Amino acid sequence: MDPRGRPGCRRGAGLREDQLVTDTSAHNRRTRRGRPASLRRAAEGVVRACIALTGWAAIAVLIAIAVFLAANALRALREVGLAAMLTGDSWFPTSDPPRFGFLPSEAGSLWVTAVALALTVPLGVGAAVYISEFAGRRIKDVAKSVIEFMAAVPSVVLGLIGLKLLVPQVKALFGIETGLTALSAGIMVGIMCLPTIISIAEDALHAVPADLRQGSLALGNTRWQTAYKVVVPSASSGILAAVMLGLGRAIGETMVVLMLAGNSGEIAASPLVSARTLTGTMAGEMGEVVFGGLHYSVLFAMGLVLFGATFAVNLAADVVLERQRKRWRR
Repeated sequence: MDPRGRPGCRRGAGLREDQLVTDTSAHNRRTRRGRPASLRRAAEGVVRACIALTGWAAIAVLIAIAVFLAANALRALREVGLAAMLTGDSWFPTSDPPRFGFLPSEAGSLWVTAVALALTVPLGVGAAVYISEFAGRRIKDVAKSVIEFMAAVPSVVLGLIGLKLLVPQVKALFGIETGLTALSAGIMVGIMCLPTIISIAEDALHAVPADLRQGSLALGNTRWQTAYKVVVPSASSGILAAVMLGLGRAIGETMVVLMLAGNSGEIAASPLVSARTLTGTMAGEMGEVVFGGLHYSVLFAMGLVLFGATFAVNLAADVVLERQRKRWRR
């Protein structure tokens, strides 16, 4: 072995290492020259500011809507009073003196919403449990596509379907004078709310950790027993949030109730009579009132009440969902 070779090899390796370090340093210098640290910090600051601006813009829009409704409802709040409107049982806006009681519309909204939830909650939660726990992959994909399509159907189309198919059946089944009732409107509104409840409830069931399912099956429970003893109770807060969001959708629906509820000004004592909802009243009369008049302002006050109710329902649903997320992060 040539003793001169080893030092030569070490010198060669040392030169290559020195060259590699030199090249890396030069690359870093070029990188720093191409994008200085101050520029990177400035770009990051701009992105953060844009993201924060979009978040605050959504809040600002929500506040602006509330302020707009309150400003237009100010005359009604001063001359009629919020308590008198909420508890008044007569809606005669053209009489002398006019009466602006919200109770007929409130009762109609409650009946339509109650019928919709009575139909939607068992069907929606049951469908979500089947899709999440029992359906195969292909059936699950098809079911989700169908649910997304249902959510995209315009409400006026559902109103026409209800007018043609459901209203005559309700009239014949219960032997009443007309099928334009709170029951007919509630059934179609319930069909509209199904995609919302199924999607959110299925997401909540899917978020349950697989360890809980595996532990239940290891203890000898069947898949059905695991579903109703472990999975559904664990996702109960998310399912409740889905129901509350469906409730908010049912309260705020307009076109279907305007076409199917009958729009009677009487306080509905049952779902088998014609009724008028808050949304139906506003949509039906806003085009006929004097701009800036008292009736015009009362309709905005009605919108303010509806806005507050839907905001409270959706806020409660968001709080419940956030609690569930924190629960599963532990």
